[in-house]
Amino acid sequence: MSADRVRSEPRTTAAAPPVDAARRRRALIALCITEITSWGALYYAFPVLAPAITRDTGWSLPAVTWAFSASQIVSAVTGIGVGRWLDRRGPRAVMTAGSVLAVPAVLGIAHATSYGWFLLAWSVAGVAMAATFYPPAFAALTRWYGPDRVRALTALTLVAGLASTVFAPLTAALDDHLDWRGTYVVLAVVVGVVTIPLHAGLRLPWPHVAHDEHSAAHGHSGEVARSRPFLALLATMALGGFGVYAVVINQVPLLTERGFDTHLAAWALGLGGVGQVLGRLGYAPLQRHTGPRGRTVVILLACAVTTLVLAVVPGPSALVVVAAMLVGMGRGVFTLLQATAVSDRWGMAAYGRLSGLLSAPLMIAIALAPWGGSAIAAALGGFPALFLVLATMTGASALLALATRPAAPRGRS
Repeated sequence: MSADRVRSEPRTTAAAPPVDAARRRRALIALCITEITSWGALYYAFPVLAPAITRDTGWSLPAVTWAFSASQIVSAVTGIGVGRWLDRRGPRAVMTAGSVLAVPAVLGIAHATSYGWFLLAWSVAGVAMAATFYPPAFAALTRWYGPDRVRALTALTLVAGLASTVFAPLTAALDDHLDWRGTYVVLAVVVGVVTIPLHAGLRLPWPHVAHDEHSAAHGHSGEVARSRPFLALLATMALGGFGVYAVVINQVPLLTERGFDTHLAAWALGLGGVGQVLGRLGYAPLQRHTGPRGRTVVILLACAVTTLVLAVVPGPSALVVVAAMLVGMGRGVFTLLQATAVSDRWGMAAYGRLSGLLSAPLMIAIALAPWGGSAIAAALGGFPALFLVLATMTGASALLALATRPAAPRGRS
């Protein structure tokens, strides 16, 4: 067993969460449904509707996209406070409030008559995202499932990964029969009807883990947040996240620039979703055989290598599709890496706060990835050069991950 595993894996003396298996399973099913719905309506509907919004309003596509990116930035900042609340009170109130807020936010987007109103509505939607997207769901399952959290987190991300599969075609179908405004009205109703009662039904007790041995050994959450390993983890996830998500956004332009038709490029991107599912299925075995630091390095190096393959391999099409699926596998496992990075190193007692701090720069990086990727491609003269830069960035994040192992707990060598 590596020193990384010996020194970094949490060893918890707290009892298993005082929640019976049936109630935990119902909560997991509820969160799977709400994550699909929240991500589908608040996130994946936008790429489908953005061209229609531009045509109807006359606002430029970059301006429309910036409003959406602003929601991600607001979500990142708001998520810090959401994390603190989660540690103290649990997910029910904050996720229910997020669902309630999502309804007027989406209706505001639908009825925006000026760009300022549109930007404001998306900013309010960003607050709702912070309370309904992955981080609070991750915190809930981490606390409720304790040592068995990876299985629950894997199930959640596998199911929620279908959000684009469900809502992209649904949004397109609605837009064919309504317009983009009517589509967003329908999505607001769907969010309210589906997620508010399910989040309000999360009445499971919130387990107390203040005496988690690993958490106590590494000190107060404020000390952890200021420590060099945590700051290195922030930089690692932000840099890696930018690289991983810029690849997703810019993959189709890369392939079309290389001469592939749009349909093949879209199929390659879609099959990347299959790779995403396969990557998440492989996370549990990887966790059993690696420590937190080694696992982070391996995943980010894999993302860097697959990005490099896309950058340098012009064809044939079958090889490009395989590379796209490998890129999807890296993206899928990166989500679970984000979900477990804190608990694997510092335990569960302050998971909400530390996870909120970790998610903030990562979400900002993800929000800037569409604009940043296209800007780099324009500056360097093409998308292959962009993918070389992204591969280098992701490789650099793997090197940064070497500094993310917490110091030996107090009183131990």
